[in-house]
Amino acid sequence: MSELKGALIGCGFFAVNQMHGWAGIDGVSIAAICDRDETRLRDMGERFGIERRFTDARAMLEEVGPDFVDIATTAPSHRALVELAASLKIPVICQKPFAPSMDDARAMVAACAKAGVPLMVHENFRWQSPIQAVGKILKDGAIGKAFFGRVSFRSAYDVYSGQPYLAEGNRFIIEDLGIHALDIARFLFGDVSAITARTARINPRIRGEDVATMLLAHEGATSVVDCSYATKLEEELFPQTLIEIDGTEGSIRLGANYRLTVTNGEGTRHEDVSPPLLPWAERPWHNIQESVAAIQEHWVRCLAAGTEPETSGADNLKTLALVEAAYASAADGGGTLDPNGF
Repeated sequence: MSELKGALIGCGFFAVNQMHGWAGIDGVSIAAICDRDETRLRDMGERFGIERRFTDARAMLEEVGPDFVDIATTAPSHRALVELAASLKIPVICQKPFAPSMDDARAMVAACAKAGVPLMVHENFRWQSPIQAVGKILKDGAIGKAFFGRVSFRSAYDVYSGQPYLAEGNRFIIEDLGIHALDIARFLFGDVSAITARTARINPRIRGEDVATMLLAHEGATSVVDCSYATKLEEELFPQTLIEIDGTEGSIRLGANYRLTVTNGEGTRHEDVSPPLLPWAERPWHNIQESVAAIQEHWVRCLAAGTEPETSGADNLKTLALVEAAYASAADGGGTLDPNGF
């Protein structure tokens, strides 16, 4: 496959990771960047040596004609940008949360399907190498059939200093972090037929919820997804996701500091599955930064092979429906809901 020419829309806090990720993939280059904030646009351009800089997305896409566009803006802008790219027959990667509503999400999926262009949501947590290691062990049948799982992310890390907007919205932890944990649950245990959720706001200085506990029904298994940014621990584990899985023939535990434990009929084995520290990454963010590179490599492979990405727009509709159903359940005092109705 000849070199892929990409374009980036959005030069904010997280997009730096995406630019580093693209720079590390052979045969891919970012030819142009776009942001309405000229200061951010200049800073990103100078940092990564990108000369072609635009403040208008349509002008950039029409003039540059990229092989794909990476949309790294906030959710309310996604629909217009995805539909613009689809109208120009340009494959799209879109940052999560995919959309502020299911209607917008479905419209974006439909627009790309009609145009015949690939659409992938940048749902990267499942691509962290420790989580991929858990998924492989489970898929290989080392513990038989899973019947219980837990996906847990609990921290008191100050996420608001780098992303102050997180403290301002009426929705917070399920939409921003829980969506990742819910996607991991789907990745490991399959699709969900029922969800129950309870939320709380512990930090009085924010508007949304900072604690959420969700109970999910999968085919043959039950999982608990719990998230907190109000949990003070002896050791701060941010941004680690901990996983517990019980199966008919054994168990898997992904514990603190990426310690993997597998117990089955052959005994117990321990393994360090720490993610690599990429040259441009920094602790403790390196697990997330590694997953950015991994999902972008997956995208390139899918484009080359003409296959659908794992976290396609159509697939992400199911994760986004879980988010909507979780908020509806919490508002209903924890009632059990079918996410397929959202």
